[in-house]
Amino acid sequence: IARFVGRSPAAALPTLDDFFGFLFSPDLNPPISNKVHQDMSAPISHYYVFTGHNSYLTGNQLNSDSSDVPIIAALQNGVRVIELDMWPNSAKNCVDILHGGTLTAPVEIMRCLKSIKEYAFCASTYPLVITLEDHLTADLQAKVAGMITETFGDLLYVPSSDTLNEFPSPEALMRRIIISTKPPQEYREFLKAQGDQKISGNADKLAEEGNLRRIDSNADDSDGKDEPDDEDDEESEEEDPKFQPDTACEYRKLITIHAGKPKGRMRDALKVDPDKVRRLSLSETQLGKATASHGADIIRFTQRNILRIYPKGTRINSSNYDPMKAWTHGAQMVAFNMQ
Repeated sequence: IARFVGRSPAAALPTLDDFFGFLFSPDLNPPISNKVHQDMSAPISHYYVFTGHNSYLTGNQLNSDSSDVPIIAALQNGVRVIELDMWPNSAKNCVDILHGGTLTAPVEIMRCLKSIKEYAFCASTYPLVITLEDHLTADLQAKVAGMITETFGDLLYVPSSDTLNEFPSPEALMRRIIISTKPPQEYREFLKAQGDQKISGNADKLAEEGNLRRIDSNADDSDGKDEPDDEDDEESEEEDPKFQPDTACEYRKLITIHAGKPKGRMRDALKVDPDKVRRLSLSETQLGKATASHGADIIRFTQRNILRIYPKGTRINSSNYDPMKAWTHGAQMVAFNMQ
């Protein structure tokens, strides 16, 4: 016992920590394998991926600081999906990372990108996914594309075609960084469908409603009526009137995992396209409703596509939800607040 607890048991009675140290000692209870021994050559959609939510926040979701420090900590702990919310800075000439519609302080995007490059593979050589929640004009999208390309260089995976009919495997993407976001043109079509609904930036109203949501029109899966989402991860305040397809081309071609949110009925959002794969994002609340009536559709969707689940907006203190419902329905990217 002394070998496991680090002192003679005669000195004092073993503590609870001593017991746990004894119980989980590698000598008594070693892992089956301390190396990856599973087949990693299937499409990335066949695997669960350790996923972070609002990876840049140092604390709560309302008024904490944005920083590269929690991003570094997440990467050191083996997280494989980092989320960055991109917004124009105060001068509208560059990009900040922050939780929009809240009182969180920003951090410059370049600081985050440089830290990601430095620590991306410190804990794992398997691919790192960067989820970009895009609230930018076309010129800033082009600027971000240049930053990403220049910062990551050969580490960046650029798909050979605009859309994929199957995701690459983790084995094929070893030590590569891949980008996931909504493609610019689809993003603007989505905004057009939104009509005149805007993101709420009123913190008092958010607190009053007890919900850190930004208004959107995600449809209810049961009756097709629009309802506010818990937290809109992927929408900007308004359509960019200066959108130029040529400008957005450099940004679009970097996207490996095309992202989106439900635009209509849940059943339609979960339809499988045999010609292309994509990622769908649902809040934990949306998932709960969807599993009640469309469980089989969700499982069918996740056989080829990627499903990302994120915490509802009322989790102001950066708490987390029970992931089991998401995992048992095949959701590969169950996003956790790592704080």
